[in-house]
Amino acid sequence: MNQVALVGRITKDLVLKEHTSGRVNTTFFLAINRSFKNVSGEVLTDFVLCSVWGRTAENLVRHCGKGSLVGVSGSIQTRNYEREDRTKVYVTEVVCD
Repeated sequence: MNQVALVGRITKDLVLKEHTSGRVNTTFFLAINRSFKNVSGEVLTDFVLCSVWGRTAENLVRHCGKGSLVGVSGSIQTRNYEREDRTKVYVTEVVCD
């Protein structure tokens, strides 16, 4: 089973991207505060990459922006690609429903 549900704040304004296939998507980082403090008394924050496609992406871009509190659900997906300098990059993201 590969399911995840997160609640956090969007870190920057959203941009809708249209692909050559006609599909649209948006990606963003979701800032999620941890429920405990570290030894210094600070609350740590995790930044999770999220990807949304289709009509859901259009509605998200239309109604939300930087700082918006959102809840997402979806599945974790990993992918990799090679940069021009031949270094391999690994990406883990939540593909939202």
